[in-house]
Amino acid sequence: MSFIIYPAIDMRGGKCVRLLQGDYAKETVYGDSPFEMAKQFVSQGAEWIHMVDLDGAKDGNRVNDTFVIQAAKELNVKIQIGGGVRCEEDIIRYLDNGIERVIIGSVAVSNPDFTIEMIQKYGKKIAIGIDAKDGYVATHGWLNTSDLMAVELGKRFAAAGAETFIFTDIATDGMLSGPNLKAIERIAKETGKQVIASGGVSKLNDLKALKGLMNLGVSGAIVGKAIYEGRFSVAEALKEVEM
Repeated sequence: MSFIIYPAIDMRGGKCVRLLQGDYAKETVYGDSPFEMAKQFVSQGAEWIHMVDLDGAKDGNRVNDTFVIQAAKELNVKIQIGGGVRCEEDIIRYLDNGIERVIIGSVAVSNPDFTIEMIQKYGKKIAIGIDAKDGYVATHGWLNTSDLMAVELGKRFAAAGAETFIFTDIATDGMLSGPNLKAIERIAKETGKQVIASGGVSKLNDLKALKGLMNLGVSGAIVGKAIYEGRFSVAEALKEVEM
């Protein structure tokens, strides 16, 4: 198994943006076209792209799905998509249009029975997105914090058959302060499943540190701001984890 780099494309209003710690008021626009950004990442060797519909996460329905589907159909790349996935119709729309993996986030907290049903029906095509704030799960575009511990949520869905978790530590997201290795390690150990780490990657050494947790099940890293801010390129990130 190789360690996978997932360049991130967060979409809001049809543009590529980044939010600081999920705050919609702290937005930076990095590009006018999610498709062109995806094309650029693929040209540098990306085999996967992580896309997030921020409008969808906030509003509770698909908003930027046309960009995701265009990238899946026109580019030779695997895509995982999160944000605004609330019902089976959303999952079917993405899977039928060539999306490799659909992320269930907020609805995993609000409707765990539905989530378990989708895991059992679609298997590896479903990933569970766990966004944590001080160890507790945050939902709806990180606007709400639940009273549910991230680790407990992970264990519940791992027992139901989930194979992949995307874990974001909100405190580090967009901060370029380094990933929360302890929290990532804990969720990997407790679930016993594959964990994709998100949040805080600022330098190539951060990727090396995350790759060092592969034996625990950390299988990849989502990288956003560090790429957009020119800290390193997608090509350099890929080369780093191949070493």
